[in-house]
Amino acid sequence: MTISIVRIDDRLIHGQIIQGWLKNVDIDALAVASDAASKDTVWQTLMSISVPDNIKLKVASVEDIAAAVLNGDFDKDKTMLLASSPKDILFILKKGVKFNSVNVGGMHYGDGKNEILYNIYADDADIAALKEISSMGISLEGRLLPEDEKNDVAAAIKKYESK
Repeated sequence: MTISIVRIDDRLIHGQIIQGWLKNVDIDALAVASDAASKDTVWQTLMSISVPDNIKLKVASVEDIAAAVLNGDFDKDKTMLLASSPKDILFILKKGVKFNSVNVGGMHYGDGKNEILYNIYADDADIAALKEISSMGISLEGRLLPEDEKNDVAAAIKKYESK
């Protein structure tokens, strides 16, 4: 399996993904792991018209994306896996999908969420999932765009918790 980039972004596909990531990183496919988007045909249509024609797009539930990766559906592709939350990435890892790092890109402000890093807001459940991902030896890098400086999200969580 060739998962080139794993990204947490609560907006899934949007301008930063299309203009920032897809134009600057060699990707053939986007695997969008989202239970909500998998049930919303309008959202799927909007994502599909946003993605360039040369990029394969699969939008499915978190469980179905994990199964697709494990079944080899993306073996011939350089794939960006997108999920909207740390718990979804943790689920995919626990299903047996292997990768070494997670780009934590856009976790926006909401009720009960606190700023961990610039543009990364997390509640207790998010922090617990991120810590568990990190404990598996997975690097957590915070950055919005490929050219941005990588920030250590695990270290930022430790700093946040020590306050």
